Amino acid sequence: MVSAALDLMTLEQAHTSGAYLKRDLQIVRGEGAALYDADGSRYIDCVGGQGAANLGHNHPAVVAALREQMETLISCPEMFHNPMRARYQAELCRAANMERVFLCSSGAEAIEGALKIARLVTGRTGIVAAMRGFHGRTMGALSATWEKSYRQPFEPLIAGIVHVPYNSIERLAEALDESVAAVILEPVQGEGGVHPAADGYLIAARELCQRSGSLLILDEIQTGFGRTGDLFAHQHDGVQPDLMCLAKSIAGGVPMGAVLMGERVGALPPASHGSTFGGSPLACAAGLAALDVLENGDLIERARTLGHEVMTYLRHHLPTSAVREVRGRGLMIGIELRGKAAPVLRALQARGVLALPAGPTVLRLLPPLVIEEDDLWQAVHAIEEVLRDAAG
Repeated sequence: MVSAALDLMTLEQAHTSGAYLKRDLQIVRGEGAALYDADGSRYIDCVGGQGAANLGHNHPAVVAALREQMETLISCPEMFHNPMRARYQAELCRAANMERVFLCSSGAEAIEGALKIARLVTGRTGIVAAMRGFHGRTMGALSATWEKSYRQPFEPLIAGIVHVPYNSIERLAEALDESVAAVILEPVQGEGGVHPAADGYLIAARELCQRSGSLLILDEIQTGFGRTGDLFAHQHDGVQPDLMCLAKSIAGGVPMGAVLMGERVGALPPASHGSTFGGSPLACAAGLAALDVLENGDLIERARTLGHEVMTYLRHHLPTSAVREVRGRGLMIGIELRGKAAPVLRALQARGVLALPAGPTVLRLLPPLVIEEDDLWQAVHAIEEVLRDAAG
């Protein structure tokens, strides 16, 4: 590694917050599903910006939209109308089959907004969330998150939130009463180990919420925008949420979040919520370009097909002595190991493949949907080699 890169890594480490466990790698450039370090080494990206890079890095349509909008207007708060925001809001609501949208800056902010909206609209305070669920690290989002290692340092958290087993319709029904404002679920649990909703679970959750007067919030922050082989993962189950949280790949890698609102929610009272950077013309231009690419290309169908092929291959070729289960949907893939994921991630990086954990024993793959098939299969075979070596 060149000395300048080492110097800058040292500089970053000296001034960073300390909240991140950084890998011994400095990424300086990206193109499609490839990342490059300071000395030009190429890596196949199966991290995908932790789900924010569904369109890969520097997608030409997003870059062009950003360049054009930057020369016109970057910032415009929502106290003023803006034509780019108007176009994007209309297109996003159409694509999601929802009535209204509150635009914000991140996934955790979208979760916070959805929880507030649910309490405001229903006049209730209770929230039901799922075990293994992950919704973010701000106080409200963290309160809905299950993993105690994230939660305990910050307790007491927001009251009124209970957790029930994911995919258990019976336990969900038992938790619902007239105090519950909303149920919040991920169609595929990401950070919790890549667990898809069982067939019928989301439909049952929808029916239970309607019966109890609660709202159904679906967290599609990681699963949205083609990742699972549908534009939104809940479409696989044929269910419609009352509130849907979006972020990550919403704007091709540009920071943005959204809370979509259905007919049971309606319009919010003025001044009941707000966001300084939410709905900026710059983010909306990127979001409009990203949505256009996804809806008018083959990336969504490609994610469904390639994901099925990859998971089928992994299920038949990975050593059972090292692997418990392969699961996922589309190009959101989890490999549950019999040992720790960390050494596998290091071995893959040494082979030029970057991947993610999903808990201590799950290897998670979130490759950009634009990944070349040769690169995807090279990554798959690298995983196979590493796990066979680990199995002895």
